[in-house]
Amino acid sequence: MRTCDFCGRTEEDDAATLAWSTSVERGRRQTYCDTCSRENLRSMEGKLDSDFW
Repeated sequence: MRTCDFCGRTEEDDAATLAWSTSVERGRRQTYCDTCSRENLRSMEGKLDSDFW
């Protein structure tokens, strides 16, 4: 089971999480669902910490 570190959405099926993205912030691995990834793509590409989204 995976959980989005931004919105808290959970998904049990690994195939459903293929579009999810990951990042490493302050040495900790973060996982974001496809919806949060799309909504915050510009900030992610700018390498802003999720605190600033």
